[in-house]
Amino acid sequence: MEVVRRNTDYALRAMLNLAKHYGNEPVSSTELAQQGQAPYQLVCKLMHKLHIARLVKSCMGPKGGFRLNKDPSNISLLKIIEAIQGPVRLNRCLLGGDVCPQQKRCKVRMKLAELEQSINSFLGSVTLDELVRQRGAKRKNSAKNPARRKR
Repeated sequence: MEVVRRNTDYALRAMLNLAKHYGNEPVSSTELAQQGQAPYQLVCKLMHKLHIARLVKSCMGPKGGFRLNKDPSNISLLKIIEAIQGPVRLNRCLLGGDVCPQQKRCKVRMKLAELEQSINSFLGSVTLDELVRQRGAKRKNSAKNPARRKR
């Protein structure tokens, strides 16, 4: 089971890249594709979805590209995931409606709903800003301790 699909993973990497460049020049789709090791055409489609979700804005022209539409501290992983693949759902029975006749008394459904809520809560609490800061801290630590870099 994949909670985060491959396309969403590419979008997360692209958004992290944009967060690192927040406040600077726009980043082109070509650069996002290269740095995220993703197919260019796919990155274009993902950026379009992120634009529709108002997470990024596009800038036209020779030095154009994409920028975050909000501060990285206001963009959670959950918002990005939902923009690309929709809500995180562990099972069809959690979608609502009458998909299962045992829905109201099912103990498994209750536990899956708790797990889904935990996952969504966690993903909603992790921001791009946090990931950018975390990455910078890891680089600083590995620079201070050369032995760590060799591993």
